[in-house]
Amino acid sequence: MSLEALLLAHCRSRLAAGQRPVLGLNGPVGAGKSTLAQALQQRFAREGLRLAVASIDDAYLPLEPRRRAMAGNPFGVSRVPPGSHDPEALAAPIRQWRGADSPQLSLPRFDKTLQGGQGDPSAPWRGAADALLLEGWLLGCRPLDGDTLEAQLRDPSGPLAPLSADQRQWLRRCNRHLEAYGPLWGQLDQLVVLWPGDWRWPRRWRFQAEARQRRRGGAWLTPQQLEGLVQASLLSCPPELYQRPLLQRAAWVRLLDRRRRVQWEGGGGAALPGGI
Repeated sequence: MSLEALLLAHCRSRLAAGQRPVLGLNGPVGAGKSTLAQALQQRFAREGLRLAVASIDDAYLPLEPRRRAMAGNPFGVSRVPPGSHDPEALAAPIRQWRGADSPQLSLPRFDKTLQGGQGDPSAPWRGAADALLLEGWLLGCRPLDGDTLEAQLRDPSGPLAPLSADQRQWLRRCNRHLEAYGPLWGQLDQLVVLWPGDWRWPRRWRFQAEARQRRRGGAWLTPQQLEGLVQASLLSCPPELYQRPLLQRAAWVRLLDRRRRVQWEGGGGAALPGGI
């Protein structure tokens, strides 16, 4: 079974039972989440289903409260880490849509070109939807309990060993912020994970994406700003501790090579190949 067939079958089953499905897509920066979401939207349309798409980015706070929430972060960013979003801005309309007779859905939107590139909420998207796909780099990530996190921080050979003192303190803060995302993650019926074969590759992918955007004449970030955004995504929720557990819960996993080509794909959990 393909990913598309799996998701279509799930959505048809849910709709037949009178329930509106919500799909989740997790993957690092630059992994092709938006491209995959667009392809799924087109495939669903050919099957007569209206798939709405939203990103966790659409839940970003307005600029000033976001600046306050991100004050003191070691990456110099005004967005990306847990705490820069209002998860309820997405959770509330999803709950309303799932509980209503009408298929009309209203979703927040965020425009990264506003406020001099700092971004701000823009006009919401409104339309009829049979299903919803929610994508984001931290989608589904759960907080660690305090003792587990502190044990990881003390481990001299663990994945957190390279973090600076400021980054460690920030990680504790991000871990606490993840609690607020639980109700939104609880809306997800199925989770798809895009997993890079090497976690050094997302930085390369994001810089390549920015270069393509620059060639098209769009707004672009300085290398320093881009580096800060990439580091914020990789170190605010280190993948070995926050993304890896998702592999066991995922309905589908795609293992990507350095060119973002699918190296392996299939069901999560016990079906995963060795080496992931």
